[in-house]
Amino acid sequence: MRTPFVVLSFLCATANIAHAILQQSAPPPWAFGFTAPPPPGAAAPSPAPVQRAVTPPRARVDTVKRTLAGSALSFTAAEIRDANAPADWFPGDHPPMPPIVARGRVEANVSACGLCHYPNGKGRPENSGVAGLPESYVLQTFNDFRSGARHSSDPRKANTNNMIGFAKAMTDDEMKAVAEYFSSMKWTPWIRVVETDSVPKTRIATGMFIPLDGAPAGKEAIGSRIIEVPENVEETETLRNPRSGFIAYVPKGAVKKGAELAARAQCVLCHGAALTGLGPVPGIAGRSPSYMARQLYDIQHGARKGLWSELMKGVVGPLSNEDMLNLAAYVASRTP
Repeated sequence: MRTPFVVLSFLCATANIAHAILQQSAPPPWAFGFTAPPPPGAAAPSPAPVQRAVTPPRARVDTVKRTLAGSALSFTAAEIRDANAPADWFPGDHPPMPPIVARGRVEANVSACGLCHYPNGKGRPENSGVAGLPESYVLQTFNDFRSGARHSSDPRKANTNNMIGFAKAMTDDEMKAVAEYFSSMKWTPWIRVVETDSVPKTRIATGMFIPLDGAPAGKEAIGSRIIEVPENVEETETLRNPRSGFIAYVPKGAVKKGAELAARAQCVLCHGAALTGLGPVPGIAGRSPSYMARQLYDIQHGARKGLWSELMKGVVGPLSNEDMLNLAAYVASRTP
């Protein structure tokens, strides 16, 4: 009669040991946009102040208007990156943007959502793709940032710290407008997953991996990493083209291993048979593996404590960093 108790005690002890080991593992730097883990005692940077584009001295004024294939519009470099009026190359690709998405609110130090997440909500590896997420999920995310229930396991992740500041400054009506807008658009293919042993050597630009120019740059072993890079560096880094997607290089065999993990974890029960979402549960198919891996890590290590994170804790608790990599690779490879 004591056997169940003994077994339960053993399982609890094993789980506690596993949890202790996992707590000692550093955040996978590639998922957070770095090449090395944070140093001990690293502090979070202060949120960057939001500033409209400032005209530089006359000798340095950049008046060159950039163009983009398929768009009738043109913008200067400053206009493309204006935090409170970023370029919208393809206005016909999305519904009319609410003011908070198109311009933010400069007096509250809130950037336009369309700057980082793009007007179509596709986003980039260093932030997140928000198009097609359930409205209630987006609102919950804002409230988790606002309440302190959500931050980043890597204190250097500046844009997460900025989101915390934005959420605290935004009104409930602005949050609702953002949630309604991005949830109204469908998530479509954006990331191409490639299994490989080697990847282009890269540099990091504000949390995004960029392949180095020229043949001498060469390649390097992928190791235990996912390296997510633009399909077209110029169009993504310079022009911020919301139609130009990404390549996610993953280790060979990662997709199959991830599929096996997903089957054991029964991800389909909550995220739907095709992992495209089920009711208020968000779709995860075809989304950024960098984003996915860091969210799994954040949930496991308590950096995310909101409603959805609590429901996920039992699933992610026993995962290793390699498991998270494989799951992220598999999920990203699925057709949304």
